[in-house]
Amino acid sequence: MQETWIFKLEPDENSKDVQVKRVLEKEQKDLGIFLSYYFKKEGAVTENVRLKGNVLFIDGLNGKFTLDFDLVHFNACLNIHDTNREEMQINFEISNDMTEIKLVGPYFPERGMDEI
Repeated sequence: MQETWIFKLEPDENSKDVQVKRVLEKEQKDLGIFLSYYFKKEGAVTENVRLKGNVLFIDGLNGKFTLDFDLVHFNACLNIHDTNREEMQINFEISNDMTEIKLVGPYFPERGMDEI
C-alpha cells in the first residue's frame, strides 16, 4: 500500500520551499486524513499534523519532508483513548507548471492471504 494525495499550489512570488510549507499549514485536516489511511487497520486516526524540520529538495521539483502528528487510538466500548506522537517521511513532486503538489507516502507491503 502506498497512498498519494494532490494539493493545489497557490502561485506567488515566494520560493518553492515557502509554498510547500504554506500548503502543509493550510491543508492540515486533509493531511490528517491522508496519514490516517496508513493506520486504519489499527483503528487509529491522525491529528495535529505539522512539518518537522525543513523541506529538502532532491532536485528542482522533487523532494521530501517529515510530518509529525498525534496518532489517536479510540474505542469507547473497550474504554481506550490513547494518543502518541509519531512521524512519517513523505516524498513530494511539484508539477512542471507549479500548480499542484503530489504527496507520496511510504510503501507498506500488504499481507497476502494465508494458506489453509
